[in-house]
Amino acid sequence: MEITGAEIFVKSLLKLKVDLIFGYPGGVVLPLYDALFQSMKPKHILVRHEQGAVHMADGYARSSGKVGVALVTSGPGATNTVTGIATAYMDSIPIVVFTGQVLTALIGNDAFQEADIIGITRPCVKHSFLVRDVNDLARTIAEAFYIASTGKQGPVLVDLPKDVVTNKAKFEFPEKISLRSYKPTTSGHIKQIDKLADAIAASKKPVLYVGGGVISSNASDELRKLARATSTPVTQTLMGLGSMPSSDRLSLGMLGMHGTYRANMAVTNCDLLIALGARFDDRVTGKLDEFAVNAKIAHVDVDPTSISKNIKCDIPVVGDLKDILKKLNASVKTRKVNWKSKSKDWLAQIEEWKLANKLEYKKKKSVIKPQFIVEEIDRITKGDAIYTTEVGQNQMWAAQYLELSKPRTFLTSGGLGTMGYGFPAAIGAQAAFPDKVVIDIAGDGSIQMNIQELGTAVQYRLPVIVVILNNGFLGMVRQWQQLFYERRYAYSCIEFQPDFVKLAESYSALGFRVTKPEDFAPILEKAIKARRTTIIDCQVDREENVYPMVPAGAPINKMLLA
Repeated sequence: MEITGAEIFVKSLLKLKVDLIFGYPGGVVLPLYDALFQSMKPKHILVRHEQGAVHMADGYARSSGKVGVALVTSGPGATNTVTGIATAYMDSIPIVVFTGQVLTALIGNDAFQEADIIGITRPCVKHSFLVRDVNDLARTIAEAFYIASTGKQGPVLVDLPKDVVTNKAKFEFPEKISLRSYKPTTSGHIKQIDKLADAIAASKKPVLYVGGGVISSNASDELRKLARATSTPVTQTLMGLGSMPSSDRLSLGMLGMHGTYRANMAVTNCDLLIALGARFDDRVTGKLDEFAVNAKIAHVDVDPTSISKNIKCDIPVVGDLKDILKKLNASVKTRKVNWKSKSKDWLAQIEEWKLANKLEYKKKKSVIKPQFIVEEIDRITKGDAIYTTEVGQNQMWAAQYLELSKPRTFLTSGGLGTMGYGFPAAIGAQAAFPDKVVIDIAGDGSIQMNIQELGTAVQYRLPVIVVILNNGFLGMVRQWQQLFYERRYAYSCIEFQPDFVKLAESYSALGFRVTKPEDFAPILEKAIKARRTTIIDCQVDREENVYPMVPAGAPINKMLLA
């Protein structure tokens, strides 16, 4: 029996156990929407802007570990997804974005709402498909999900011409996917793993440098076992936060431009740096020729092209981190080493650095410090929440002051640094976990970039809480202007603000304003208890800066501390 491409689309998603789609309808995808409406599965969430749909799919994927799905129409619907796709690409997040396209006969003829979305997104997708034959549709969808979720994960785009989704074919879904040109290495080579185990045993000052790959591969437990078995301190990138508990004695916190003093000093002075699912980003390394100059570099990654890309590697290990860390844990067990004794002096030195320069700020009784707000969020939720951020100062304060203990609980745009990411990502995470507390830590600049998604959150009764650290500036831009441009605040002051409380209420959400430090905790507790979409507008110290800070082009051990 033959069915339409639209019906094949729905059946394929159900085969793949997709339970949620974030989307926005339009002309050429109406057959798909009609099939979804008649099926009633998967559930569809109507967004207010296509960028929001992709960020929601991204937040769903990061928090759940599943592939996120977005569906949009052709032309401007498709082009509106580009920022969200690039965000997912930079952070290796598995999403599949379905875009509508004009009839295959009209492709290239500048038809109404035609855009070459394959060409436009080619630099920022893991792979893309233009489906020209309905008989290829089910297999293409299966391949898209396979590519997105395996190896180095990432976004895949599937472009669907209208005639492909209206034509008919038999539904034949492949039970197994095997692509001749795509064979990611998953099993780490045991000789390289043993070589790494030898290096750890021989080192006196090792550091585990952990990125988002540990979270993507669900290898946090294996990481913790390795660190504790070998008494090796762990520093995490922005994307790796949550893989090692912040409270663990071996945790150094985040490293890099706004990393902790102890993390940056440990990396600078270590003799073995073990990179796990991290890519030596410029915000981590600072001045390259002064980064970990005395260290042997080991790099473990599923993507062989990432190894020795920015920093020359001495011990490369290619494969899935979970597999490699299991083997590495077994290998280090066979080494006759008194790990605690070996690391004693090194951990004592790190403790000295920790005591010398702690993360701290000057508290004022009558002024709300943004760091205080983050600390209160952490205290009240006790780490039992999912936190998202926008981008800028709010993001860095969240990374510094939240005591994260679990993976997939801190969602932020790392590589692209996308303002407007946090709120729709929070909606995606809340949709994945309806009973969880989900809090977006936002700035007054970033939140306005996708604030229309208040309508989405309220419509679907998603009780996301947005805490705005409102300083009336584009905060990180202003900080750089203060420090490096002689306080010339060129166009970084937001001179006109909406009334965020009234704006929330206009969307039938809850709105609160906080002007005194002591008022924040009871309001947040009230918002958590209410289980409704909420905005809390916190009037914070206008010129508070994020410290430590490594100036652009400086080595990471040359930090501005206050």
